[in-house]
Amino acid sequence: MRLGRIASPDGVAFVSVEGDADAEVAREIAEHPFGTPTFTGRSWPLADVRLLAPILASKVVCMGKNYLDHVIEMGGDAAPEDPIIFLKPNTAIIGPGIPIQLPANASPVHHEGELAVVIGRPCKDVSAARAAENILGYTIANDVSARDQQLADGQWMRAKGHDTFCPVGPWIVTDLDPSDLQIRTEVNGVVRQDSRTSLLIHDIGAIIEWVSAVMTLLPGDLILTGTPAGVGPIEDGDTVSITIEGIGTLTNPVVRKGK
Repeated sequence: MRLGRIASPDGVAFVSVEGDADAEVAREIAEHPFGTPTFTGRSWPLADVRLLAPILASKVVCMGKNYLDHVIEMGGDAAPEDPIIFLKPNTAIIGPGIPIQLPANASPVHHEGELAVVIGRPCKDVSAARAAENILGYTIANDVSARDQQLADGQWMRAKGHDTFCPVGPWIVTDLDPSDLQIRTEVNGVVRQDSRTSLLIHDIGAIIEWVSAVMTLLPGDLILTGTPAGVGPIEDGDTVSITIEGIGTLTNPVVRKGK
């Protein structure tokens, strides 16, 4: 199932996106998408509504240095023994098509294409073996990062926490094996990142075990699993598209804030 959120003439709703690419329909879900969704009976052609970020997260937990090739390109020489985690505020989340706003005082700002896990129920101290029981599904995210601020601060909250620095979408896929998916990032049609989730240093089970030992995870929380090599600058006027096999493509334009 593909779960999304839309804005229609009738308001905002969770939906199930169904049908082929040339005839997709958004079926309205009653209340929320967790558990076994029920439907209101209303639907719209997907072309007639606007896709929003597919979930409203209480928090966004991110993995740092989780692909060895990215560790190396950022100046490291070894995989971290334990997962490295940090938070992005939920106010950074935007949906497909919404502009990434570059702060006037930040340069360079980089894209980071990532597979994101969406938590499906409250959980704490989850073992890796039981991680899948707590997952609603998977979506695409862009961990946008202001590198100059990251370097200046020595920690990552400001550099990665700006409004619009967490594009997510286009929907959540619930029936997906995430173990070996192609992940590709393009800027203006030019491929920047091209890798596979099989190259994650810490896999999704290990990530959820580590994170849930620290904090309670709530339905809708996002875990960004890390980015592969090929991160690079985005500029005013660019278009960033991240494609993950089995999910789809998340596309966002880039603008300089204040222009």
